[in-house]
Amino acid sequence: MIILGTNSIKDTGYNVANSCRFNDGSTDSLSRSNGSSPSSQRLFTFSGWYKRSTLNPGSAINQQFFALYNDNEDRMDFRFQTGDTIDFRNNAPRCRITTNRLFRDVSAWYHVVLRIDTTQSTASNRIRLYINGVQETSFSSADYGDQNDDLITNASTMEIGDDSYSNAQYDGYMSEVVYCDGQSLAPTSFGEFDEDSGIWKPKDVSGLTFGTNGYYLDFEDSSALGNDAAGSNNFTVNNLTAIDQSTDTCTNNFATMNPLDNFFPGHTFSEGNLKIVTSSDETYNTSTIGVSSGKWYFEVEWDATSSGTSVVGIVDSPSGAVGASLHKQAQGWGYRDGGDVKNNDSAVSGSWSSYTTGDIIGIALDLDNNRLFFSKNGAFQNSGDPTTSTGAITITAPSSLPNGNYFFAIGDYSNGTTTLLANFGSPSFAISSGNTDGDGFGNFEYAVPSGYFALCTKNLAEYG
Repeated sequence: MIILGTNSIKDTGYNVANSCRFNDGSTDSLSRSNGSSPSSQRLFTFSGWYKRSTLNPGSAINQQFFALYNDNEDRMDFRFQTGDTIDFRNNAPRCRITTNRLFRDVSAWYHVVLRIDTTQSTASNRIRLYINGVQETSFSSADYGDQNDDLITNASTMEIGDDSYSNAQYDGYMSEVVYCDGQSLAPTSFGEFDEDSGIWKPKDVSGLTFGTNGYYLDFEDSSALGNDAAGSNNFTVNNLTAIDQSTDTCTNNFATMNPLDNFFPGHTFSEGNLKIVTSSDETYNTSTIGVSSGKWYFEVEWDATSSGTSVVGIVDSPSGAVGASLHKQAQGWGYRDGGDVKNNDSAVSGSWSSYTTGDIIGIALDLDNNRLFFSKNGAFQNSGDPTTSTGAITITAPSSLPNGNYFFAIGDYSNGTTTLLANFGSPSFAISSGNTDGDGFGNFEYAVPSGYFALCTKNLAEYG
């Protein structure tokens, strides 16, 4: 999957430093009690940037942006709904909108703005929804309520990333989450179209007025991810830890593993699509970003708690049939834990160490010269040096591939389950040393070879 649109600007002007990674399997959320009466029960605006990890067609799980709650009848919900629409509802008094459009891109950031003003005489102006700066007008359900309805913004509890039932956990990344109490604001208060590309991008919101129960969550304090950067309406952190602070943001989008490339659905994705538990049948999964030029670096940790087998590398196409492991692909190169590298199921000559659980495999991919390098715990194999091309594996030029791109890929090649932790530069696991690329992006366990870069959109715009 090639990322376009919102995620492709090199210089955004205003840069967002952090997001928060929510994992639904850990019931991650933020919560707070509203101790004061709101500035208004008729006007408010909610804004946030979201990068999804899990899609849910046919499931019974909603993924919550926020919820306000007094009891089962007196509540408000705003979420990605089952089936991947966006849904807002207020129970008492009743109002609700549900989009016809589906939101199923797990590689991109969406900017979502909910604008409420029940004083409007025109019904459709009482609830307005904007995605990436453009108003949504097509709804499968559209009940805008009555003029001057008092909505339940005086609810006792507000949740971010969950509903009051604790069964609608958000799964993915959130950034720049803003609630303005007592104001109905256009999306231009939170973002703008880039004058060169026309792409919607965030802008500094620190100068806004947030109101009595308003807040601004910038997620820049890893020790207090619920901190209100605009005031004192801080949230209690539930199950989130410092490692859930991410540099994958709406101004620099990092690659993750792609849950849509999951031929064998027994593979499970979690931790922002950076942790994969494979099934007992050999297959592989690919990255959300494919590349055709430039030099890129990627790490994978074979989790110490797993068993089975491990293979990491690159490939030109998504996974296929069960049994078609990464190293069996015509344009797939896989470094296997047993201590060999294979392409098209044939051994690649060279000297390769075996590796085991707890080890970290690095991949340096040079698409300017069509070369590939593997490292184990920082030591490049086959006496390799990516900066001089010593010990390189020669690969097919991207221009000769059917789709013109390579993807990073991980998987297994025999029976047994395997847990693999991908790191494109914004890891979901603790890094003991911390290394960036030459432009200061990424957080890797081992040194990034000179001239190689983390796979993120700022680097893509510069080197891809």
